Amino acid sequence: MVDSFGINLIWLVPLAPLIGFVLITFVTYRSRMLSALTAILSVAISFVLSLDVLRVILTHPEITMNNPLEKAVEWLKMNGLFIEMGALIDPLTSIMLFVVTFISLLVVIYSVGYMADDSRFSRFFSFLCLFVFSMLGLVISNNYFQMFVFWELVGLCSYLLIGFYFYKESASDACKKAFITNRVADFGFMIGVIILFIYFGTFNFGELAVAISNSQDLALLTLAGILVFIGPIGKSGQFPLHVWLPDAMEGPTPVSALIHAATMVAAGVYLLARGFILFASTTTVINLVAYVGGFTAIFAATIAITQRDYKRILAYSTLSQLGYMVMAIGVGSITAGMFHLTTHAFFKALMFLCAGSVIHALHKQDIFEMGGVFKDMKITAVTMIIGGLAIAGIPPFAGFWSKDEILLVTLENGYTGLYIIASLTAFLTAFYMFRLIFLVFFGEKRSDFEGHESPLTMTVPLMILAFFSIVGGFIGAPFLEKGFSSFIYFGEPHHPEPNLMIMGMSTIIAVAGIFLAWLIYIKKAISAEKIANQFKPIYTLLYNKYYIDEAYQWFFDKIVLNLSALCNLFDRYVVDGVAHSLAWIIRTTGTKGRYIHTGSLQTYALVLFAAIVVIVIFLAGPVVGGVQ
Repeated sequence: MVDSFGINLIWLVPLAPLIGFVLITFVTYRSRMLSALTAILSVAISFVLSLDVLRVILTHPEITMNNPLEKAVEWLKMNGLFIEMGALIDPLTSIMLFVVTFISLLVVIYSVGYMADDSRFSRFFSFLCLFVFSMLGLVISNNYFQMFVFWELVGLCSYLLIGFYFYKESASDACKKAFITNRVADFGFMIGVIILFIYFGTFNFGELAVAISNSQDLALLTLAGILVFIGPIGKSGQFPLHVWLPDAMEGPTPVSALIHAATMVAAGVYLLARGFILFASTTTVINLVAYVGGFTAIFAATIAITQRDYKRILAYSTLSQLGYMVMAIGVGSITAGMFHLTTHAFFKALMFLCAGSVIHALHKQDIFEMGGVFKDMKITAVTMIIGGLAIAGIPPFAGFWSKDEILLVTLENGYTGLYIIASLTAFLTAFYMFRLIFLVFFGEKRSDFEGHESPLTMTVPLMILAFFSIVGGFIGAPFLEKGFSSFIYFGEPHHPEPNLMIMGMSTIIAVAGIFLAWLIYIKKAISAEKIANQFKPIYTLLYNKYYIDEAYQWFFDKIVLNLSALCNLFDRYVVDGVAHSLAWIIRTTGTKGRYIHTGSLQTYALVLFAAIVVIVIFLAGPVVGGVQ
């Protein structure tokens, strides 16, 4: 066992935010400063411990995916069922712990400034702590059962945070939508996990890995893999269960950064990496993962190019980038998928927090009502541009390295169609992101507003994230001998070789997207309105998000509610009717029968005599018949 306080105190990583939640809820809730400090300190403890875990993983290469450290205690034991609560410590856990605690700490610090005027300041920080506890518990889980428990807690916390402004109808609808959509996905996840347990007799990831690799039952593995994959489809916003995520923008902007950057939505990608041996066990499942991810990437990107709301554009961008990650794992590369998850956490958290900074200052979210914000908010503008360059894939920013590795493994593994889709998505990403940047930060003001830079509690996290958005990708650069691929992999490490053709093409594609946005929104050489009018049916379709929400609403109104009404009628008139009829028969029989109870001895004697006469006649009948 290596000597590490982070590993020795691994249980404290999730417990510290839980303690913070309890303290804020029951002790410090009346003091805004104490609540904020409690939240920051609790998440900071988790971050420091996570840093030490990462240090150990990096300095002890013998700790690999094939030889993880595991700490577990008995949780539930009965005949035929044994469940433990454990912590699995390996490279995958360490990088995810770092990403979650790092982003969470910056979001908590940022929230001190952003939520300063909110009357429910302490409640917000208590919810943040509970969310971080749930996410960290999910990350360190060593078995599917424990992961599912924390998976559901993450969903509950997202409900609380998305609906934080519950007095707004749009926010209350959004949190219900997120909760219900994820319950649909989680039901599939739960059934898949139960099938695995029934067949293999364990929830433990390590034991299941051995059992699955030795199993020849492809039909069962395919069924279980598809069902478990439904969980990430919901949690990571993949088509067709993506509809909740854009509406989640109704929550406070720090919540959007936390949910959409490195935590909740990343949980699905993390599950795909953690249970990769299940998904890779059959060609059907792994191809399903790849094509669902690829379709989601291009699907969400086409919607983003028409949206007007600042945060919704970033939300659809998140959907698209999550599609990239899922596709990368589907084509067979945990390395590329988790690498992009890591870099995406930096630049997407940065862009959401920049959005919060702009909205906090301008009190607007429509990008066509902004303009010229750069001169009033230089720190926010510069950091947002850095985030835009990173997500567009401009070298040497972080997104360039991770996006190119996804393109490389997609093409090398024979998925030419997905490579073309991913390249087109990269072009659209660069275009819609700089469409946003040009409209918000450059040009003339398009409405009355007074811009001002945000306080240090908000701008310092922006600068830290901007730094990581610049240099964060170098951990996976192909010229590094010991890079990201040397400790996050499945089977054997695959060191990416530089492919100058893919690098060059992806850079040209990204520059072309930025250039087109410049031509339309800065140079105005091309009229966006004319394009929209010329292709009005297509524009309307994209602006209305392919009418997926409307289709679901129609299905709910016409099918679900009518079916429910039919079931209600069946229950009321058939099920209840049978019960009520029996009750009526018994009640009526009792009512009529009570008239024979007169209390008169002579009446009872007469009835008794009549009964004897009837019985005698009945019994005598066969005898008389026999004599005749």
